[in-house]
Amino acid sequence: MTFQEPLRLTPDAAGLKTAAEIFTKGGLVSFPTETVYGLGADARNDRAVARIYAAKGRPSFNPLIVHVADMAAAENFCAFNDAARRLSQAFWPGALTLVLPLRPEAGISELVTAGLDTLAVRVPDHPVARGLLAAFGGPVAAPSANPSGRVSPTTAAHVMAGLGDRIDAIIDGGDCAVGVESTIVNCVGQPALLRAGGIPVEALEACLGQSLSATQDPSIPIAPGQLASHYAPRGKLRLNASYAQEGEVLLGFGPVDAVVNLSVAGDLTEAAARLFACLHQLDAIGADAIAVSPIPDHGLGRAINDRLKRAAAPR
Repeated sequence: MTFQEPLRLTPDAAGLKTAAEIFTKGGLVSFPTETVYGLGADARNDRAVARIYAAKGRPSFNPLIVHVADMAAAENFCAFNDAARRLSQAFWPGALTLVLPLRPEAGISELVTAGLDTLAVRVPDHPVARGLLAAFGGPVAAPSANPSGRVSPTTAAHVMAGLGDRIDAIIDGGDCAVGVESTIVNCVGQPALLRAGGIPVEALEACLGQSLSATQDPSIPIAPGQLASHYAPRGKLRLNASYAQEGEVLLGFGPVDAVVNLSVAGDLTEAAARLFACLHQLDAIGADAIAVSPIPDHGLGRAINDRLKRAAAPR
């Protein structure tokens, strides 16, 4: 099913029912989570999942995250070990994705896993996302609702600008509170950090009582957000800049004179929530060269720096 323009659905029972019906018919619905807006489809439907890749222009070797309603639903699709149980009990619902062994009988489309024997899964902590999952009653594959490699969306307007008539509906749930994608931990074997995100690494390590390893090969992603170039605005970024050079626009952090500032107060939570909105703002004003103030590399700063580094990578 394809609409000339996506339906604009309200985040109430009627809107969620309509969205669930669209999923059942193989359609695509963008919906808010606490991290960013996702582009969802029935994770068991090959054709629907293929539409996600086509709408985003996403490479088919890059796996998708599956969103489920609760821990019991996740266990229907994945095998949990002790570390995974500890993390899920502490941080679900929330901005944490776990990569786990896929159960052979799970029924998840191979397009979701890119043919791997693992699945990236999370339980979101947003009333609209949770209401939609309950109304649909099944697993929803949902990467960020933006063209592949571009800035992730944190408002319904960002989704509309990026994907336009490539999708069937948008549920407008306002701004996303966290503003950066989920932290991803590989729990197959020794727990390993695959992507910094909305849950600080320090909190995960405290929960586990051990450090997370950080080994990964970005040429063979086993979860989203591992490609070297990602989250990119149209302009070229120069990181850790104390000032803007001629022709550059400064993306500031802290009490600096900047056209766009992530947080004048130097608050990492505010900066994370505003990161993608600020990058969209720089696109809107036509910034071709962007200098970025230094960001402290701890807590949510690690996630912000991860996104900025990938946004600045050669394309």
